Amino acid sequence: MSPQLHPTAIVHAKAELADDVSVGPYTVIGEHVRIGLGTRIDSHVVIEGWTEVGERCQIHSFVSLGAPPQHLKYNGEETYVRIGSHNILREYVTVNRATAFGGGVTSVGDHNVLMAYVHIAHDCHVGNHVIMANAATLAGHITIGDHAIVGGLVGIHQFVRVGAHSMIGGCSAVGQDVPPFMRAAGGYRARLFGVNTIGLKRQGFSEDRIRRLKQVYMTLFRSDLRLAEAVKKVRDECGTSEDVQVLLKFLDGTKRGICKGSDEREEE
Repeated sequence: MSPQLHPTAIVHAKAELADDVSVGPYTVIGEHVRIGLGTRIDSHVVIEGWTEVGERCQIHSFVSLGAPPQHLKYNGEETYVRIGSHNILREYVTVNRATAFGGGVTSVGDHNVLMAYVHIAHDCHVGNHVIMANAATLAGHITIGDHAIVGGLVGIHQFVRVGAHSMIGGCSAVGQDVPPFMRAAGGYRARLFGVNTIGLKRQGFSEDRIRRLKQVYMTLFRSDLRLAEAVKKVRDECGTSEDVQVLLKFLDGTKRGICKGSDEREEE
């Protein structure tokens, strides 16, 4: 079965569209674009540059994929956007190409939901099963781990990492790394508010795993120890736990620092 192209769509002759791809009215698809099997592209979408989209994605109206990075040093180099399979991109989502000096690829994994007006800047890497709510915005070089949730109107500073299974509350401003399994929120400077208990339960984490992570959180972010001292204590006492190993490895890799723990308790 050949791709289904609306008569008003403009698709470059060299673009590669798999069978069963549908392209809506007034959509523009550029020369170097590749679209996987069964992907649906609605009206008024622009896909340009060296952009690859996987299978069975839903790309809604006015999405922009593969536009040049919003970076003053970009000079037309061949850089990429790579989007996996089974993703939903709602209206006005923008995903920009990477920079040559930032790795050359902006990537989005599989099974993600990017709600309306989400922006993913150059050189970002979004994992799998991520949910980004309306108008969540990533500056350049950001990494989002698997199963993370980013609330609406969240702004994240360049080079920040957001760990797997974490959740960031709406309208937060995130300037430092958010560790795996944690909840963060804050309109001026996001802080940690404990373990993402509800999210972990939904992903099948046992009560024992969650309890251990809560104990580790209290040691790392709510004790009187300096972070380096707290890390050593956790490594000595709980270092055999796979979840704890993931968390400590994330902390060891920080370049921008880690969000501080809040003295307040936030409702689950």
